[in-house]
Amino acid sequence: MRAMPAIELNEDGPTLDTKTLFDEAKELWLEIGFGAGEHLAWQAENNADIGMIGVEPFITGVAKCLAHIEAGALNNVRLCAGDARRLLSRFPDQSITRVFVLHPDPWPKWRHARRRLIQTAFLEELARVMVPGGLFRLGTDWPDYSAWALHHVLRHRAFEWPAKGADDWRQRPADWPITRYAEKAALEGRRDAHFTFLRRNDL
Repeated sequence: MRAMPAIELNEDGPTLDTKTLFDEAKELWLEIGFGAGEHLAWQAENNADIGMIGVEPFITGVAKCLAHIEAGALNNVRLCAGDARRLLSRFPDQSITRVFVLHPDPWPKWRHARRRLIQTAFLEELARVMVPGGLFRLGTDWPDYSAWALHHVLRHRAFEWPAKGADDWRQRPADWPITRYAEKAALEGRRDAHFTFLRRNDL
C-alpha cells in the first residue's frame, strides 16, 4: 500500500483540532466505509473548498482510494484506516456538515443484526458531531437494511427525513455518483435506495 503519513488520521487519540486538518476548508464532510474511494474522490474533486475525511477498515480499499487521490492530485482529503465509531469520538461537537454511509455491510442474517452500523449508539454519536441542518446520506441495496435504517433513524429525535415521495429515495441525486457496489447491485437485480436525512436544527 502507498504510504499516507501526510493525510493519515488515527482512530485513537485526543479530540481533533478540526481547524488545522486542512489549510482552507469551509466545511468538513465525512464518508464512513468508502470502499474503493470512488465517491469520496468525486466529492473531493468537485468540492475543492470542502475538507473530505474518509474512514475504511480494509487496507485494499484504502490503497485504491489513495490511487484516486494521487490521480486527481487531491489535497483536500484525509484518510483513516480503522474503525469509524472510534474515529467519531475524536471529533468535537457540531464539527461535521455532511456524513455519507454508502452500502454498509448489511449483515443479512438476523442473528448478526447487532453488528450493523446503523444503531442507536452510532446515531447518538453522529448527532453529536453533526452541525444543525447537516446532511446524512445513506445508500443501500438491501430492502431489509432500508427498513432497519429507517426504523432507527426516524425514531431518533435528532434526525428527520424530508422525503415527499418515492422518487426522493429511488432516484440518485446528481451529486451522488454511482459506485462499483451500486453497479454490482444493479447487475444482480437489486435496486438502490438513496436516503437523505437532516440533522434537526432545534436540538
